[in-house]
Amino acid sequence: MKKISLLLAALMMFSLSASSQKQEKKTLVAYFSATGTTKAVAEQLIEVTGADLYEIKPVEPYIDADLDWRNKQSRSSLEMKDKTSRPAITGKLKKMKDYDVVYVGFPIWWNTCPTIINTFMETYDFKGKTVIPFATSGGSSIKQSCEDLKKAYPQANWKEGKLLNRPTKKELEDWVKE
Repeated sequence: MKKISLLLAALMMFSLSASSQKQEKKTLVAYFSATGTTKAVAEQLIEVTGADLYEIKPVEPYIDADLDWRNKQSRSSLEMKDKTSRPAITGKLKKMKDYDVVYVGFPIWWNTCPTIINTFMETYDFKGKTVIPFATSGGSSIKQSCEDLKKAYPQANWKEGKLLNRPTKKELEDWVKE
């Protein structure tokens, strides 16, 4: 009888351990970075979260002239003016369905996210996934970006976004815990 009790206890512990492992959420940090600033933050974020990393890369890389926001004919100016613009991205995540939590990072352009983020959001099914935006900016808030994303992609479970300009490891840890 004692052996049966011990066996049942061991089976229950194994079952509980397996079920808690299944509940562990798989996390991805996906980012677009034209100059490397957002990339640096994304790399810091994976250190804190243990997440996988995916770069949202344009088929046609941006050069300095493309990013000149003062030039109304620059590539970024034209893309941001056209709400239907969807710059093509390279590579495709083969197992997006496996991720439960997706951090989406980008620089703020024209007070919102670059249109390449729309390309990314429209490439995958985010229904039921927790999506957490983060951004870098020289002076803009992330608020409008978050509102635009929530409105455009309501199927995702959006969490509070954060502007992360040169964050410390402690700041990232505190934010992730929230």
